[in-house]
Amino acid sequence: MTANNQVTYNEAEKRYEMPFGNLVVYANVRKDKNTLYIDYVFAPQELRGKGAAGEFMSQLMDIVRAEKLKAVPICGYASSWLRRHSEYQDLVSD
Repeated sequence: MTANNQVTYNEAEKRYEMPFGNLVVYANVRKDKNTLYIDYVFAPQELRGKGAAGEFMSQLMDIVRAEKLKAVPICGYASSWLRRHSEYQDLVSD
């Protein structure tokens, strides 16, 4: 499963989004100085189990790295995803 777009920040909604056809995977976030709090990751029912949220998370973590931020996963999905992807451990705030 690949997205037809990159992850972008929606200022009005205060979230990062990634479209998959006419559906959107997103993460509600808060930024504080150099920290990105990932409050909630949502994938539509039709995309669950298809790798959409994982694809979204890896692009989101690439943004975190590029912007020299640290991530704080509040959401259970984000937290478990980060535990399974050691290549992003350096981005998780202590």
